[in-house]
Formats: sequence, C-alpha cells, structure tokens
Amino acid sequence: MDGKASSTPAGPAATPQAAVILRVLRVCLHSGFAVLLFVAVGRLMGTGLQGTDWFALGLALILAALYLLGTVLEKRHSADPSRFDPRPYSHLWLGAVCLLWVLLISVSADFVWLAFPLFFLQLHVLALRLALPAIALSTILVIMALWFHNAGADGGALQLPMVLGPAFGAAFAVVTGLGYRALYLEAENQRSAAEELRRTRAELARSQRDAGTLAERARLAREIHDTLAQGFSSILLMGRAAEKSLDDGDSATARDRLRTVQQTASANLAEARNFVRGLQPPALAENPAENLAGNPAENPAENLAGNPPEDPLVNSLRRLCDKTETEAAARGTRLRCRFDLEGTPMELPNLYRTTLLRAAQASLANVWVHARAGTAVVTLSFLGSEVAMDIYDDGAGFDPAEATDPVRRPDGSGYGLKSLQERVTALQGSLDIESAPGEGTVVAIRLPLSDFPARNEQ
Repeated sequence: MDGKASSTPAGPAATPQAAVILRVLRVCLHSGFAVLLFVAVGRLMGTGLQGTDWFALGLALILAALYLLGTVLEKRHSADPSRFDPRPYSHLWLGAVCLLWVLLISVSADFVWLAFPLFFLQLHVLALRLALPAIALSTILVIMALWFHNAGADGGALQLPMVLGPAFGAAFAVVTGLGYRALYLEAENQRSAAEELRRTRAELARSQRDAGTLAERARLAREIHDTLAQGFSSILLMGRAAEKSLDDGDSATARDRLRTVQQTASANLAEARNFVRGLQPPALAENPAENLAGNPAENPAENLAGNPPEDPLVNSLRRLCDKTETEAAARGTRLRCRFDLEGTPMELPNLYRTTLLRAAQASLANVWVHARAGTAVVTLSFLGSEVAMDIYDDGAGFDPAEATDPVRRPDGSGYGLKSLQERVTALQGSLDIESAPGEGTVVAIRLPLSDFPARNEQ
C-alpha cells in the first residue's frame, strides 16, 4: 500500500519510459520482499519448528497476508480510481508491517534482510524528514539483531561486518529510493501537465465550437433576413395591394400584382433551395434560368453575336433595380430606380458579390417600403484598389443611430443595417450611412481589392 504509488501514472498520462521504469521498480520491490520472506520462512522450517519457531512462522504468515493486502488494494485503486483508496491508511499499514518485522527479527536473524525492501517502502510512504530517521532506526535494529543472534548470546563483541553490511545497504537504499522518488515526482508532474493540457484542449475545442455555432447562427440570420424575409415582406405587401385592387373592382391591376407575387415567390423559393444547398445566390449565376424579377434570362444569342457576357454582379444589380421599380409600381408607388456603372468591371470573389448584392437588396427594400422615395440610384464603381457601391434615394430619410439601436427598436426591425455592417466588416470594408429625416439617404460601401484573391470564397 504505497502512499504515493497508488497515483503513479502507468498509462498515457506519463511518458512511456517513466511508466515502464516505475512499474519495473515496484515489481522488483514487491518481488524482493516476497523472495526474502520466502527464503527466511524456508530456513526457519528447514531446521525443524521448535518453540518460538511456530510463533515466528505465524508472524511471517500474518506479515505476508498484510503486505499482500496492501499491494492488492493499491493496485486495484491505481487501475480504477473509483475503487477503495488505501492511501489514507498507508502510514498505519507501514507501521504494522514494520512492527511485525521487528518481532520476527527478535526471533530469527533470517528475517533481518527484509529491511532492504522496507527501506524503500519507508522512503516512498513517509515524508523524507520521517523516512531518514526510520531508515536509521531500522539499520540499528538490523545490526543489533545480527549481533544478538550471532555473537551476543555468547557474550561476543560486535564485529565490523555486522555494521558495514546494513549501513551500506541502508545508504544504497536511500540513494536508490531518492532516485525513485525523483522519477516518481517527474512522472506525477507530467501526469498533471498532461491532464491540464487535455482540459485546456477540451475547453478550447468547446469554446471554438461555441464560437463557430454563434458565427453560423449570425450568418444564417443575415442570409434569412437579406433573402427570405425580404421576399416574404414583398409578397405580403403585394398580396395586400392585390386584395385592395379586387375590392375596388380593378381585376387587371389585381392580376398584375398577383403575377408579381408569383414571381417573387418563385425567386424566394430558388433562394431557399440554394440556401439549403449552401450554393451561391441564384441571382449571381452566369446565365440564370430565372432572374430576380422572375423574367427569363437575357437571350444567349447575343453572346453568339460576339457581345461579351455581362458581369454577373452588374447583371444582378440591373435586374434588381428593374424588379424594385416594378414592385413599387404594382403597389401604386411611383419609384424610378436606376443602376449606374462606373469603371471597368472585374471578376470578384463570390463573397464580395454576395455582400454587394445583399446590400443592394436590403437597401432598396427599405427604399420602397419605408422611404416613400421618388428616385433611387444604385451606383457600382470599380476604382482600382477598391470596389464601391452607393445606394441613394430622395425619400423621407431617418436617423441612422435610431434605426440600428435595438433599445429604440424593440420590435426587432433595424436588423438589416446591423447585418450589412457585419458583412462589410468581415471583408475589412467600410459602411457609411448618411441620412436625416426629410433629406433622403445614401448608403456607401467600400471593399478593398488589394488582397481579395487570398480571401476565402464562400
């Protein structure tokens, strides 16, 4: 029952070399104790049991059972820490073992050699300040037992070999035991460090997983707001407008508005399907089968005539402006929405195109739903080191701080600008909003182009 050995690492917590050395030392210690005790009992029985020999045999059997019990309990606890922990009783166990040994050496000198494995046990179980005096006392008892059984009974003097043998044995045991202690402490430190490393890795993995979950939730919220939510809002408004037309008896207008509802629903369905598949937005496809307004794609025969295909982002923004104007007209709102291009378009990563398209979608949705504007202009500019997009309207304007303040907007609206800010910030760009009540609005976005090829496309 080693007071410290029960926690000695023997698995992956310690280095394999340290675990093997510690295991070998412990096996040698227990095996040495068993062999010396067996030899002493054999010599005791070889001379014929007489008188006190029976008493010594009984003590030896009790000592063997007690030692075996301690080692078995310690081994079981080392293999499974949930089992009974014998360490709190290690000092009592060592005291009982030493007491039985003292009684045995008083009967027979053959048991004095058990002192050597006991030296190691004392060094391991006891603190060093207690172990050294205990070893010194045990050495003195060995010397006295040798003298008593060999010369003391006849009045002989104490001889030098009786002193040097036990003294050198004790010194060797102390040096070896200290080395074992140092190796054990190193293994313990390695075990503690390994456990701390595992805990740190688990906490890091958990925090990364939580951060990834939060980031994914934020991304999904942005995508849903900028695509599906905007489409549903448009469908709802168009449906109400169609209902009003029916109530007024204007079936032709109602039919046009319902057609717009169908087209918006179709585009929303395509967004939803693409959203589930994790693909790029349908509006950014090179030759989409259906554009944002639900109209057929441009005639590919134009390309056969030698005209180069239009940039997908430019094409998408142009169709978006047409769609916005059409939806506004279907609601009875006169809105002129125009798209302007400045500079020569260049191929942008999908993440850049998605961000700019979503920004235009969210901004124009706010224009025709809230701004009561007569004119809206989307300007896409390729400026060499950056790409810029400005969305201007001459509508009612608003207070940008109030529009993005969740405390002032308890209904949850205003998330669009917050979402847009997150998208632009993720690309190390800038977002500026210039607006005031009654003075219209300008949403200005700048995205750097210098390092975009190294960015991760999504």
